Amino acid sequence: MTLVTTPGEVPLGDWRAIYRGACPELDPSCRTRIAQSAAAVSRILAKQEPVYGINTGFGKLATVRIDDNDLEVLQRNIVLSHAAGVGDAMPVPVARLMMALKLTSLAQGASGVRPETVALLESMLQKGLTPVIPARGSVGASGDLAPLAHLAATMIGTGAIIVGGQELPASVALMEAGLVPLTLGPKEGLALLNGTQFSCAYALAGLFEAERLFQSALVTGALSTEAAKGSDTPFDPRIHALRRHRGQIETAAALRQLMKGSEIRASHRLGDERVQDPYCLRCQPQVMGAVLDLLRQAAATLAHEANGVSDNPLIFAESDEALSGGNFHAEPVAFAADMIALALCEIGSISERRIAMLVDPALSGLPAFLTAHPGLNSGFMIPQVTAAALVSENKQRAYPASVDSIPTSANQEDHVSMAAHGARRLSGMADNLSHVIGIEYLAAAQGCEFHSPLASSTALEAARALLRAQVPALAEDRYFHPDMAKATAIIRSGALAELTGLPGLA
Repeated sequence: MTLVTTPGEVPLGDWRAIYRGACPELDPSCRTRIAQSAAAVSRILAKQEPVYGINTGFGKLATVRIDDNDLEVLQRNIVLSHAAGVGDAMPVPVARLMMALKLTSLAQGASGVRPETVALLESMLQKGLTPVIPARGSVGASGDLAPLAHLAATMIGTGAIIVGGQELPASVALMEAGLVPLTLGPKEGLALLNGTQFSCAYALAGLFEAERLFQSALVTGALSTEAAKGSDTPFDPRIHALRRHRGQIETAAALRQLMKGSEIRASHRLGDERVQDPYCLRCQPQVMGAVLDLLRQAAATLAHEANGVSDNPLIFAESDEALSGGNFHAEPVAFAADMIALALCEIGSISERRIAMLVDPALSGLPAFLTAHPGLNSGFMIPQVTAAALVSENKQRAYPASVDSIPTSANQEDHVSMAAHGARRLSGMADNLSHVIGIEYLAAAQGCEFHSPLASSTALEAARALLRAQVPALAEDRYFHPDMAKATAIIRSGALAELTGLPGLA
């Protein structure tokens, strides 16, 4: 799918679609601004005044004036010298999202790059050419220099590119796609390197995964409530209206809808001696609603960042000025990433508590470890341990990255955001969480089946049927890992989140 994007005005849903595989195509209306910005760089150079990154060195070397004859070499050198990343390559979906973010930033006409430079980046996206970009080595200011340098390197024919799942030398991949490597003009190397697009891409990817996992956990949470014969009274709208939080109100409404018409709930509506359920059931609207509000706050920040220009210096064509500032500093992204990390951590924390409740007969009223013959069988004993291990790991990862800083570039760049690894850790946290929710999915479905022939609601029975189409109920102990893998795959696919209307980022 191709999405026509207007630089500076791309909605969050379009970034989600690009992450999921859509290809951006620039609205032609931006072409004039790009050309005007490039022309302004030529006029600024003609003034023969020092302008950072155009005719000077970089970072601590900004006071070194560069001769006009060396300006192309200067831009090539910054790309090659800054391509110093390490570690595994970025996943292709995140790398393509980074490319799209850089594309729409450059296309706003504030970076001084030529139309052919923007066109090459756009063509690489459209032809499925994804640079191999080592994912470690950025401190989130002065921009995501190392990873973006690896992107820029492929555009001048250096480094490696993935095409159709195959890794090729960049020069070969460009040639086979009918594209010509760039010779960078003044300012262009710096424009390609400066920016928060690496951090922002990872943060957006984490956000979109968190949204899907949040929605899936609402379904498994409702299913766990049914398995434990929990009450839907705590989801009464009057309770949540008094507290006023939007996320809490919407989460309670979603849980009510998920349980609507349940025979299991109807069976114990009267005469139940239990007065209140454990927090992991009763406080789902308060916890998950707060998670939703936090994710929406992070989404608002990242939507601005994705549509902004984080280059330096910025070119203002109307006045032929190059203004040096600090838009490359990724502190907003770092804060947003930290918020998403907290959200991922808490979704898993309350999910694991529901799993622990279900396997404990004293709390759930179900057979021990959800097996009809405990002792001979261990049932869900160790999957709960696995969930606990993953939740604990996510707690460690949730420590804020934004509170750290370390000086770089001989103390010229003396305060940095650490947004890059703050955002990058989100993918691992989301992976852990998908396993936790997958385990709850299995446990909750198993618990509900002890109430047969009573059925749950239409929505929750559909969720259970989706699982049972791939994983049979656990009658006796068997090799557990494949069951967990299949349940987690359903969670990751988003199929569970799509079964019914659930609140999201919008």
